[in-house]
Amino acid sequence: MAKPEYYYGVHSVESLLELEPERVLTLFTLKGKDDQRLKHVLAMAEPFGISVQQASRDRLEKMAGLPYHQGVVAAVRPHPVLNEKDLDQLLTQKPESLLLALDQVTDPHNLGACIRTAAAMGVEAVIVPRDRSASLTPTARKVAAGGAEKVQFIQVTNLARTLAHVKEEFHYRVLGTMLDEQALPLQKCDFTGGVVVVMGAEDTGLRPITQSQCDQTVYIPMSGNLQSLNVSVATGMALYEACRQRITQE
Repeated sequence: MAKPEYYYGVHSVESLLELEPERVLTLFTLKGKDDQRLKHVLAMAEPFGISVQQASRDRLEKMAGLPYHQGVVAAVRPHPVLNEKDLDQLLTQKPESLLLALDQVTDPHNLGACIRTAAAMGVEAVIVPRDRSASLTPTARKVAAGGAEKVQFIQVTNLARTLAHVKEEFHYRVLGTMLDEQALPLQKCDFTGGVVVVMGAEDTGLRPITQSQCDQTVYIPMSGNLQSLNVSVATGMALYEACRQRITQE
């Protein structure tokens, strides 16, 4: 049996119990903790016969990897890692989807925040390179606050090659966020139809090989002397505009 994954935090565990309770092997709760939020988690778990164990604070911190577990950790049967074939299947089943690609975003907090926003804005999948990128660690899942269970997380060997494939085989447009001479203000770019929004790391931006696959570059107009935003904040702004346009089109 594969080694279990650990989900921690009330929102993350609640979302898991709501969407995929069959994956939960055991719930670990903080010994002596008995608040309403924890009672609600236990009530959600009860119909599925999920084992519940009380644990010390030290044990919960060891499983979660951080002290911010809110008194609950779930040992979970891991999902298989999704890859390029899964992306093809998704786009065959759901043409003209909104996708988010993250180019070398290595901070799990930023990844989790991006996934949370993606879930709220109707993104079908978040695509990241397998190497030099954050993965769905317990921290990323906690920050995503349930979003990781609502959006497909796909790791690919080569992001630029995947973008080229999506363009050629499924006729998607790739929109990269960066400030260059050809970039359009966010609100003037067309985000309808099959679209991949590509965000780069805030320190290095999009790599040249990723830029080469962008059909259009876009930027977020800002006042003052600011030139960049945290990647999760910029992702939220870009996806909100995409969602707004797509809802208006319906």
